[in-house]
Amino acid sequence: MDLEPKLIPIPLTEQTFQVDVGDLIPKDKKPKSNQKTVLSIKQCALPLVPAYCITTHKSQGQTLSKVVIDLKLLNETDDIAAVYVPLSRVKRLADLAILRPFDNKVLLMKPSKFQVAEMERQDQLFFNIRSRFPKWFQ
Repeated sequence: MDLEPKLIPIPLTEQTFQVDVGDLIPKDKKPKSNQKTVLSIKQCALPLVPAYCITTHKSQGQTLSKVVIDLKLLNETDDIAAVYVPLSRVKRLADLAILRPFDNKVLLMKPSKFQVAEMERQDQLFFNIRSRFPKWFQ
């Protein structure tokens, strides 16, 4: 059977395990015989793990235990936060996974005009406050 491009089949997994029913019955209800009653259970399931997803902007200020990031950005993206923020949410490099190969140039991204203007505005605000309240900055 041929699949459409970019479709990945996820086969069901089967697992068989044994359960001693005697372990499930309260001691006062167990039959007197010492015969073990073992059930063989077969489980069939999709091998999926639940996951959680948030945007880069939502993750700002958080420390996350594990991060998976896709650094293959759209060409028109010039938002350095799209790269820096998700890369800086984990404490250890071992807790970071990069989803697929990407162009290394995204790591050399320069701030946009709007970001530079905002940084300059905040710098000016800092200098104004420092000059008005010098004893706060000693």
